[in-house]
Amino acid sequence: QVQLVESGGDSVQAGGSLRLSCAVFGYSYSNYCMGWFRQAPGKEREGVALIDRSSRTIYTDSVKGRFTVSEDNAKNTLFLQMNRLKPDDTAMYYCAARNSWSCWEWAPSGYNYWGQGTQVTVSS
Repeated sequence: QVQLVESGGDSVQAGGSLRLSCAVFGYSYSNYCMGWFRQAPGKEREGVALIDRSSRTIYTDSVKGRFTVSEDNAKNTLFLQMNRLKPDDTAMYYCAARNSWSCWEWAPSGYNYWGQGTQVTVSS
């Protein structure tokens, strides 16, 4: 059974940092495209960062230069380092996996598996 388990969410002051983790169980992490998404109250879920099987990454404009996605293939774990956090970054953060030849998909509907989410709250 495929499982994604996020952790690392917390409440921080603006300008602070957090590192989110996504542990992957039930399949070989390197066979899937992975992504980080977030959903703020009253808003649609949006893509934050994507990573492909060659560890190439892309980011949504609002987090470029502040967030970094990385992975530890040996531990089947995906990370999202978030620096210089802003109140607008407040959201539930999810990791997701996509089993497709194309990894560059921003639409949440394009992902097969989701974690339960971890809450990030940034206060001003």
